[in-house]
Amino acid sequence: MNTIGSPLLWSAFGALVVVALLIDLVLMRHGGPHKVTFKEALLWSIGWVGLAMIFNGWLWWYVSGQSGDAVGDRVALEFLTGYLVEKSLAVDNIFVFLMLFTYFAVPEEERQKVLIIGVIGAIVLRAIMIFAGAWLLAKFHLVLYVFGAFLLLTGIKMLLAAGQAPDLEKNPVLKWMRSHLPLTADYHGHALRVLRDGKYWYTPLFVVIVLIAVTDVIFAVDSIPAIFAITSDPFIVLTSNVFAVLGLRAMFFLLAGMADRFHLLPYGLAAVLMFIGAKMLLVDVYKIPIVWSLAVVAATIGVTIVLSLVRPAAPPPAA
Repeated sequence: MNTIGSPLLWSAFGALVVVALLIDLVLMRHGGPHKVTFKEALLWSIGWVGLAMIFNGWLWWYVSGQSGDAVGDRVALEFLTGYLVEKSLAVDNIFVFLMLFTYFAVPEEERQKVLIIGVIGAIVLRAIMIFAGAWLLAKFHLVLYVFGAFLLLTGIKMLLAAGQAPDLEKNPVLKWMRSHLPLTADYHGHALRVLRDGKYWYTPLFVVIVLIAVTDVIFAVDSIPAIFAITSDPFIVLTSNVFAVLGLRAMFFLLAGMADRFHLLPYGLAAVLMFIGAKMLLVDVYKIPIVWSLAVVAATIGVTIVLSLVRPAAPPPAA
């Protein structure tokens, strides 16, 4: 598979991610279990976005020096577009996380732990899926059409389901856990399971973490093919994905109180998935320039956010 990823680039990226996660974990532990304020979440979000842009600037500088400005410009645009796509789709993740936390009444103090576990799990999962996807694309060109058709159908399905609240009671994973595992009704601090009368019982925190992991899998299946429509280089795909995921915890606390204000965003995300799916299906007929892809994605997400704010959702009917 063709990639710009040299040992230096992979090492620099890996070291940066490890250091960033360690800093995040240390500061979270230092602050202790607490409710994250809007100001704290905003500062962290700005920091994660800034870190991604600094990395992209360094990547542009390094690749331009090695292969020329044209290649450097292309790589920087591919990273930025992939980052924007993943960041946009991550908003849908956040809305699902918020629904899970509300449904299971997860204490504010425990939400940070659940989210950081979700972030680490998402990074590992995406790394595995990205390398598998890159290998498949390198071996079988037709896989590109499979990804494209999948994204197009997913976008249509998301468009039809927009505005409808999912019913967790029908979730097959939750049904299985309730029928096969002994579950407690109450939380027990950080514990995922407790020993009662010689038998282990699983807490609601364990259930939430499992559902978060399943959600990560579902959204990774959507988002990773979307990035492969931007570039087939596994280094750019992985780095743009990981940098978007790193800011997931901060973005959750930033948007948690504003989920209802972005009621039109699911329509924008559906449109983005359909556009990217069509782009992949047309790749051998007409290759849409990366600048156009970036413009379409940014404009679609921006317009739906602005319209959501300008035209708030109608209040639910009185009971």
